[in-house]
Amino acid sequence: MDYYFYFKAFHLIFVITWFAGLFYIPRLFVYQIEAFDKPSPEKEILGKQLKLMAKRLWFIITWPSSILALLFGLVLFYLNPTLIYMDWMQVKIGFILLLFIYHLITHKYYKQLQRDDVRKTSSFMRIWNEGATFILFAVIFLVILKSAINWIWGIVGIFVLGLLIMLGFKMYKNFRDKHPDA
Repeated sequence: MDYYFYFKAFHLIFVITWFAGLFYIPRLFVYQIEAFDKPSPEKEILGKQLKLMAKRLWFIITWPSSILALLFGLVLFYLNPTLIYMDWMQVKIGFILLLFIYHLITHKYYKQLQRDDVRKTSSFMRIWNEGATFILFAVIFLVILKSAINWIWGIVGIFVLGLLIMLGFKMYKNFRDKHPDA
């Protein structure tokens, strides 16, 4: 079963690169949305570059990583089918489904911005950027604690983290409003 750990390593590598893409793409969305408020030609130059960066990140890193993470995860289930019967794994699968929903909604935002269809604010995207973080925290707690009960404390921690992030976001917004050149 030594090969099991190789598949597990590949699974983790692609989970990490998937999350890297999910963490960075909303930040690019923030920049794209803010570029729409710039005067010409800065607006067009920034818009074109940010679209290219988003396209490369999304289709070269994020989408392939999500698919490979899923495939290697399925291989792990095939090699160790008892995993599916563990309570913590069933909860983890629920969070993975949420992550794919998050991914697909992010894809919708990607397509809108590629068409210069701005429907969300940069503030919304800053908050949206934290969605993957919450799911990551939940999954890490589940995998490390291997308990469907103790993960509740992890969720409480996620909400506390969320509140702290929102507070930090609000403080940063106030700072930016008072110091626009910072």
